[in-house]
Amino acid sequence: MSTGLENLRIDNEEVVNDEDRSTFEQSQEIEREDSVSAEREKEECFSPSSLPEEDEVIKDAWCDPENPRRCTFQDISAAAYMIKSGIQRTPCTKSLGLSKITGMEIFFKKEFLQITGSFKERGARYTLMMLSPEQKKRGVVAASAGNHALALAYHGTDLGVPVTVVMPISAPLMKVESCKGQGATVIVKGAHLGEAKEIALKLGKENGYQYINGYDHPHIIAGQGTMGLELVEQVTDIDAVLIPVGGGGLIAGTALAIKSLYPNIQIIVSFIR
Repeated sequence: MSTGLENLRIDNEEVVNDEDRSTFEQSQEIEREDSVSAEREKEECFSPSSLPEEDEVIKDAWCDPENPRRCTFQDISAAAYMIKSGIQRTPCTKSLGLSKITGMEIFFKKEFLQITGSFKERGARYTLMMLSPEQKKRGVVAASAGNHALALAYHGTDLGVPVTVVMPISAPLMKVESCKGQGATVIVKGAHLGEAKEIALKLGKENGYQYINGYDHPHIIAGQGTMGLELVEQVTDIDAVLIPVGGGGLIAGTALAIKSLYPNIQIIVSFIR
């Protein structure tokens, strides 16, 4: 049975209240930034001109196709318990305007109300909390153009874990300055995210930092999945959940959480371009 959500859009000629429109636009902007960053990394990481020499290739041990790591529902449940005192339990409220337009009950999970403005905080905090005591002292490193870097910077300071982020020269100045303001060591280097990742991996190897991928990491996925646990507690009788996709960490964790509890709920993928 079709839910009609796949054709959901906002018509400029329809009347939608300011709160609904603001919620929709902020959510779309956050997901668009993450999607663009993720797509650039996927495309540019494997560009022949950007690949290092064969003997210089540094692998991310947590993201190795030859040795994949699993994320389970139990991991998500553990993450929810561990991070609950450090992240916001964001509201999931009904949109009267869009519900009227579509003839369905439409709810928005307002993750932009996290301290740094995105769901990325969930995975960042859980991953930092799962580090060994020794690794917490050494610190972590990541490559990001914005939200992942900012989430790590904020929660790294809160948990006492040194954070270094490598941001490409295309990263928004506001995000760069925000990361610095949250206490991270910020290195702006690399023509694109692929180059920034190579630099971050090299820094990690040289200094003993753990590299944290922004979406393809089991603890990141488990942390993002906690949003799904909250959602099914806040809204009853759900037919379908529409999840934006950038790198894939959010939908991997959230879909696993929701489907483990309610197999009949339909998961609809929304690609942000």
